Amino acid sequence: MGKRFPALLPEHEAFIRKQHLFFVGSAPTAKDGHVNISPKGYDSLRVFSPTEVAYLDLTGSGNETSTHLAENGRITFMFVALEGAPMILRLYGTGKVILPESPEWEKTAAHFELLPGARQIIAADIHLVQTSCGYSVPFLSYAGERDTLEKWAIHKGEDGLIEYREEKNTTSLDGRRTPIGERSNA
Repeated sequence: MGKRFPALLPEHEAFIRKQHLFFVGSAPTAKDGHVNISPKGYDSLRVFSPTEVAYLDLTGSGNETSTHLAENGRITFMFVALEGAPMILRLYGTGKVILPESPEWEKTAAHFELLPGARQIIAADIHLVQTSCGYSVPFLSYAGERDTLEKWAIHKGEDGLIEYREEKNTTSLDGRRTPIGERSNA
């Protein structure tokens, strides 16, 4: 078992800043629901305090994390050293979805470069930080960010993105309404 901490230490924050990739895990409450793990790239994560983080969530083909957060709030972030000394860092917390029309959006979004396709911000209060060795994780070299998602979002345009989200982001894999779907029913 790795080391546990009640909050991020400065060395944890430094490790997070060096990572080009992180993963987000969430799950519905129902036993028959699908656990979701999503990779995240770009410079999309911010550490606001030793117990508060958020990331800018871009339009994608699913919207599982936001559905799970609306249902039960559980979220895990995982960072893996692919270069340098081995380490795995996990953040366990309770998350929420901040949509562009919510009162918190303007204040929270000010901390991010709003990339094309930005659809929501996922914010989390962290109650446990855990490190583990990562000895079996292979070395991988960072070659740069893919620009495919940004180009796709720009090509779609705002109206196209709204239409895409209505088609792909309003219902989860398990048939539950997402916060975007709830908003569109309002």
